[in-house]
Amino acid sequence: MSASGPARIDSVPCATGGIARLVCERLRESGIPLVPLLSKAGLTIEQIDNHSARIKVRNQIRFLELAAAALQDDLLGFHLACDFDLRRIGLFYYVLASSETLADALHRAERYCGMVNEGLSLRIGEGRETAIILSYIGIDRRSDRHQIEFWLTSIVRLCRQLTNRRLIPGKIKVTHNRTNGAAEFRSFFGCEVEFGSNVDEVVFPNAVKLMPIGSADPYLNELLIKYCNEALAHRGRSDLRSSVENTISHLLPHGKAQVGEIARRLGMSQRTLARRLSSEGLTFRGILDELKVDLARGHLKDGNLPISQIAWLLGYREVSAFTNAFKHWTGLTPRQYRSLGNLASIASRSELGSQARRR
Repeated sequence: MSASGPARIDSVPCATGGIARLVCERLRESGIPLVPLLSKAGLTIEQIDNHSARIKVRNQIRFLELAAAALQDDLLGFHLACDFDLRRIGLFYYVLASSETLADALHRAERYCGMVNEGLSLRIGEGRETAIILSYIGIDRRSDRHQIEFWLTSIVRLCRQLTNRRLIPGKIKVTHNRTNGAAEFRSFFGCEVEFGSNVDEVVFPNAVKLMPIGSADPYLNELLIKYCNEALAHRGRSDLRSSVENTISHLLPHGKAQVGEIARRLGMSQRTLARRLSSEGLTFRGILDELKVDLARGHLKDGNLPISQIAWLLGYREVSAFTNAFKHWTGLTPRQYRSLGNLASIASRSELGSQARRR
């Protein structure tokens, strides 16, 4: 977050759960039972039905993943963001909509993003262009595709609705990889989306920040900012491990995920990083290895992503080195793991389909 919104350490980032509730509506429309999927994600139907209940961000991410598989919609986060009523965001939406210019709205989004989702940090980079940069705090970025695509799409929709213009981003970058959906993304955003980047961001021409907001109301905005400041006081941020993991994940494909570089980017010496990790019972090597195996498992679920590319994404120059490492971690080769995952996915879809037919 910006300097105006200092964060506190909190071990379990939570969110309003708005995305999870949109997912439940989509599942109900499709006749797919909610309870089994919610249970697998560590959620309950009571949490969903109680709109004032906050849920853990990790659980919401997991629920999105499970629902995408059940709905057979690999672009679920994007599709959800394309058509929901933005007013459902609540106080966060109205403080932006009552701002005077888009620049004012974006800086308020930067400050108050955490009251909607404590696992996300939104930062505005200003120079020759206006960049809206998202990063995860307290959450493993590698575990998510759908939530980040929901947010990036919603940001573009917000900017368009606030200015009453179909603003076209100059570029959109996303850190995860994707081998499908290019045409849909291009049609909505009006530009190409660069997947496998080192940052999650939407970039607009600098002139857009001066655009006025038609629903501006300075008196209402002042009142809403007061409420937002009260909500902000309850926001938290992540532990050291998540910061280390998120920094590593950006550097892995470039072969720069070395402890010295990670420490530098986190603003500390290598010795300080080692000492702080040790105080939590962690080591840099242990975090790196666990991150690699989790990333590998996630990439292997994408049947269109070649194993040679997965090896590169994890920082391996040779496929054989990746294969040996993965077999050491899991007892299986990458191809064997991918085959088993495909079989499990087919079985899971069949089970959910049977449940839906029995209803």
